[in-house]
Amino acid sequence: MTWANKKKLTIYVLVIIYAVIQLFFGKNNPLPKVSLIPTNVPTPTTFIGEKQTVNVTRVIDGDTIEIEGNIKVRYIGINTPEIYHDTTGKKTGEQCFAEESYLENKRLVEGKTATLIKDVSDKDKYGRLLRYVYIDPSTSSGQEIFVNDYLITNGFAKIMTIKPDTKYSLVFKQKGEEAKVNNLGIWKKCL
Repeated sequence: MTWANKKKLTIYVLVIIYAVIQLFFGKNNPLPKVSLIPTNVPTPTTFIGEKQTVNVTRVIDGDTIEIEGNIKVRYIGINTPEIYHDTTGKKTGEQCFAEESYLENKRLVEGKTATLIKDVSDKDKYGRLLRYVYIDPSTSSGQEIFVNDYLITNGFAKIMTIKPDTKYSLVFKQKGEEAKVNNLGIWKKCL
């Protein structure tokens, strides 16, 4: 092998080594960084905006439903009055307008096909999925219903913004203020 060929081969090998180093350690590394130190951050199974079509099997209260597989779903961005139960599940009391919120939610979603859309968080501290809920037009008089928005707009819920799930917080705030000004639902009966 001639001196020129050895020099070319050495340059090629160095270029390949440099490329491999850049691939694994460079700033523009397309591969994810892997940590060998365990963290308490759960591995996400869904991504922001991911849609999931499900059947609603039961309504628990004004802002919580159950879908197939006995999975509980809590609506993002809203809060409805509570219905209290003892440890056996027997109803023991409720906040003002809880029954009305529950019944309206039940009318809207129970037994229907829903599309669930994730914001940032996957679940709350109780293990419930956190989602925006849309009812399929074929099961709701021919029009899609954005349930979270509907409940605020019509006074069945108040806004409850918990970061980082804030995609519709400004819209919900405006709709909640309009419901309050128009004396709808909770705003009429409970103040």
